Amino acid sequence: MGDNMSEINLNNKEYYNNRELSWLDFNYRVLQEADDESNPLLERLKFIAITSSNLDEFFMVRVAGLQDQVKAGFNEPENKAQMTPTEQLEQITIRNQRNCSYQYELYDQLMEELKSYQVEIKRPDELSEAQLEELKQYFLNEILPTLTPLGIDAYRPFPKLQNKKINIFVNLVQDGFEKEAIVQVPTVLNRFISVNDEEKKIFVLLEDTIRHFITYLFRGYDIDRTFAFRITRNADLSIHEEGAQDLLIEVERFLKERKSGAAVRLEIDIRDNPTINGSFLMNELEIHEGDVYRLNGPLDLTMLFGFTGMLSKELPQLTFEPFTPSEPESLKGHNIFEKALKEDLFFHHPYESFKPIVQFIQEAAKDKETMAIKQTLYRVSDESPIIQALKEAAEAGKQVTVLVELKARFDEENNVQWAKTLEDAGCHVIYGMNNLKTHSKITLVVKRVNNKLVRFIHLGTGNYNDSTAKLYTDMGLITTHPGIGEDAMNFFNYLSGYSTRPDYNHLYVAPFEIRDAFGELIDQEIEYQKQHGNGRIIAKMNSLTDKKIIMKLYEASQAGVKVDLVVRGICCLRPGIEGVSENIRVLSIVGRFLEHSRIYYFHQNGEGNMYLSSADMMTRNMIKRVEILFPIYDESIKSRLLDIMDIELNDNKKARIQQSNGEYVYVDNDQEPLSSQQALMDRARQANIKMNPYKDSLLTKIKDRFRK
Repeated sequence: MGDNMSEINLNNKEYYNNRELSWLDFNYRVLQEADDESNPLLERLKFIAITSSNLDEFFMVRVAGLQDQVKAGFNEPENKAQMTPTEQLEQITIRNQRNCSYQYELYDQLMEELKSYQVEIKRPDELSEAQLEELKQYFLNEILPTLTPLGIDAYRPFPKLQNKKINIFVNLVQDGFEKEAIVQVPTVLNRFISVNDEEKKIFVLLEDTIRHFITYLFRGYDIDRTFAFRITRNADLSIHEEGAQDLLIEVERFLKERKSGAAVRLEIDIRDNPTINGSFLMNELEIHEGDVYRLNGPLDLTMLFGFTGMLSKELPQLTFEPFTPSEPESLKGHNIFEKALKEDLFFHHPYESFKPIVQFIQEAAKDKETMAIKQTLYRVSDESPIIQALKEAAEAGKQVTVLVELKARFDEENNVQWAKTLEDAGCHVIYGMNNLKTHSKITLVVKRVNNKLVRFIHLGTGNYNDSTAKLYTDMGLITTHPGIGEDAMNFFNYLSGYSTRPDYNHLYVAPFEIRDAFGELIDQEIEYQKQHGNGRIIAKMNSLTDKKIIMKLYEASQAGVKVDLVVRGICCLRPGIEGVSENIRVLSIVGRFLEHSRIYYFHQNGEGNMYLSSADMMTRNMIKRVEILFPIYDESIKSRLLDIMDIELNDNKKARIQQSNGEYVYVDNDQEPLSSQQALMDRARQANIKMNPYKDSLLTKIKDRFRK
C-alpha cells in the first residue's frame, strides 16, 4: 500500500463531500428522527421544528455567503469537491427542495396522527358556524386593531419586511384595475388561536384567520387572492473590527445593519393555490427562482416548538420520558474544590448534572480565600447563574476577568448586554482578539489553600450554559495540574494584555497549534503502524471539513491505521474508498440529545493519548478561532472515555454510517439493538453508579487485540 500512496492524487474531488451539501444531508438525518416511530409523537414534531430552525440559519449564513460570491463575480471552485458557488447553489436547491417536500409530508402525517389524541389545527372554512363566529369576534376585537395594510404604488413603496416574519400578500381589484398590498402578521399575538369545542382541542393559525377575514381591511375592493409568504435575509455581514475604537459599539451597529440584509429566500404557502408564482415578490426582492420555496403547508415550522410545548403538559405520554441527570461520578457528595486537590474530576453532560460546574463558580465567588476568577463566555443562558456569581465575586472585591465573545453568531445582542452588566458590576471585561472568535471553554480560579496559591482549572467541550447543558452532550475536566494551571494563566494573560504568544506545555491553543498537533499525532500513528501494526485513531466531533487533516487521515488509512470517526454533522471526508480511505469508518449519531463533545484518541503504541476540545476538525476552528485542545492524563478517565466511545461506535439504532459515495444509511447489523444515548441514560439512572475499571472498555479490547 505504501508504494501506491504517492501514485494517488489526494486532491481528487471524488474523495470529498461538499460542505454545504453535507450539511443538508445532516439536516435530512434530523428529519429522519421525525419519521422514527420509536420517538414519541410530540418529539417527532419537535424534530421538524429543529430542521426548520437549522435551515433558517443555513440560508442566512451559508447560502447568503455563496450568493454574495456570485454577485461579486467570484466563481472559483472550493478546494475540496471543486464546486463553484453557482454549482453549489444549484445543488443546494435540488437537495433542499427534496428535504422540504419530505418535511411537509411528515408534518401532514404527524398532524393526522395527532387527531387521534383530540388535537387538531383547522382552517377557518373547516369550522362550524358557531366556531367561525367565535373566530370572527376574536379577529375583530383582538387582531384587526393590530393590523396595518400596506398598499404598494408610486406613493407607497414596497415595505422593508422583517427577516423570518410571516406576511400576507393581497391582490386587489377595483374598477378593473389590479393593485397589490401586504399585511404583516403581528408577532405580538399568539400564532395558535384556540376555538371552543366540546370534544377536541381545536386551533386555527393566526395567518389563516387574517386571510379569511381580510376584506375588513380593504373595504370597497374585491379580493382576487391572498397568500402567506416569508423572506429570509442575509445575516452573514461583517463586523468591521479594524479601526474600531470600541468593539461593543461596532457590534451594536452591526446588529442594526443585519436586520436589513438582502433577501436570500422566499417561502410561499401554496395550500389554496398550487399555481402561485410570486413573480411580483421575486422582482421586488430580487430573488431568483432557485431561492423560491412553494410549500404545501404553513410557513415557519419552528412554530412547532411552541405548539409541542403547549401540549406536552396535557399529553406527557407523547413526550420523552423525563430524565434527571445523575450526580457526577467524580464527586459523589464531596466538595468540588477538596476533591480536585486530590484528583482530576471528569464530567459528562447531560447524563451527569451541570450543577457542579455552576457551583464551582458560585463557591469560588463566595469563598474569602478566592483571589481571582478568570473565564471565557461564548453563549450563556438568559438568566445565567454563572453571570450572577461573577458579578457577586467582583462586588466582593475579587479580581474577576471575563472574556465575552461579542461575535458569537446570533448571540451578539445577548452578549453585548452581558458585557455591560459585568462591567457595571466591576468585572474586567475583554471582547476577544482581533479577527478571531474566542470559542474556548476555560475557567481559572485562584485560591489560597493552606497559605499557598492553588490554581483550579475547568476545561470543557461546551458552553457555560446551564440550559443547553441539559440538551447537549458535552464533557468537562476540573484539574489542579500545575502545568495546566500555568498554561491557563498564560492563556488569560495573553488574551487580556500585550505580550508575545506564550509557549504552552500541556495545552494546544488555536489558531494553528491544534491543527499542527493533529498532524503530528497522525504522523506518529502512521509510524507506529509501520513499526508495530497497531495504529488506531478514534475521534468524535461535530464537523470535519479541514482538507489538510482529511488528507492526513487518508494517508493514515493508506498506511493501514484503523480510523473510527463519529461526526454528527458536516463531514467532507469520504470513507471506504479503495486505496484511499478503506480503513476509515464514519458514523453520525442523531438522537434525543445534540451530540456536541469533541474527543480525540491516538493509540500511540499503547500509550493512549487522549484529548478533549472545544474545537472541531474544521478550518474555521483551527485557523480562525481561539480554541483549546487539552489532554486527559488520568488513566481511569481515559478508560471511561473509551468506554463511552465504545458504546457510540456500537450504536445500531440512532447511528448512520457514511458510504463511499457520501450517502448515509442506518447501521444494520446482527448485534443486539443499542442506542448509545439510551444506554448512557440508563447507566446514569442506576442508583449506585461507581467508577469501575470498565473491564470491557474499548481500551481493554484494543490492548487485548494487540497482545494477540
